Amino acid sequence: MSDPVLAKPPADCCLSGFPHEGMPVGTFISVADVKTYITRPPSSATQNRVILYFPDVWGIDVFLNGQLLCDYFASQGFLVLALDYFRGDPVTLHRKDRQDTTTEPGFDYEAWKAKHQAFAAVAVPKWIDAVKTQFGTPETKYAAVGYCFGAPYVMDALSKTTSTACVGAFGHPAFLNESHFINCARPLFLSCAETDHTFPAPSRHRAEELLTAGKRTFHIQLFSGVEHGFCLRGNMEDAYERFTKEESADGIVRWFKKFM
Repeated sequence: MSDPVLAKPPADCCLSGFPHEGMPVGTFISVADVKTYITRPPSSATQNRVILYFPDVWGIDVFLNGQLLCDYFASQGFLVLALDYFRGDPVTLHRKDRQDTTTEPGFDYEAWKAKHQAFAAVAVPKWIDAVKTQFGTPETKYAAVGYCFGAPYVMDALSKTTSTACVGAFGHPAFLNESHFINCARPLFLSCAETDHTFPAPSRHRAEELLTAGKRTFHIQLFSGVEHGFCLRGNMEDAYERFTKEESADGIVRWFKKFM
């Protein structure tokens, strides 16, 4: 049975970005034998709200931007855990930006993606189960957020068959098919860029059609003038890019609080 692609695999557009400034407050632990960034809310009374964070191709272990975003979510009243399914091998070890051909001249981007997808397919469900065992209670509610490479794990967590999370969100997604939207059973927030080669306008419109046809609860947030990666890797010295990055994060927080 055909399952048309809506969000294509990460491409060269995923290899550019700007480093953000700040001092992460989280720490790294091991969960289900996977290195995991954990950052806690100011009050222990809010730790029954847990965010499962699925990184983009830049990873989490050395990616300051991702750690700072997790810290922001935590500051808003969530326990946040982000797994390193790249196992210390983010794409930035091989390509510094989309024009870079010197860091690793023979780098096979397709093989790199396939290797880490294969690991994540096995590791993510085990990791989620371990998070629930180590940090959950019968009252705990879970949200899932993912960027680019991480989007399908959000959709899996919201699917009819698992419903691991009660709410989810993604930004500039990759690796999504129509079935991800057909099977979505929980509220979904889509944070999107006007220019996105992995999730272009026709795909976004089709996703909206599928969610509407299924009578799902969803919200599409769309910013003009930005590209794939704006949620995580925009230029914070540009006032508009900073605004879109912050509005994306704030919108996700409000969405999660509404349904948690």
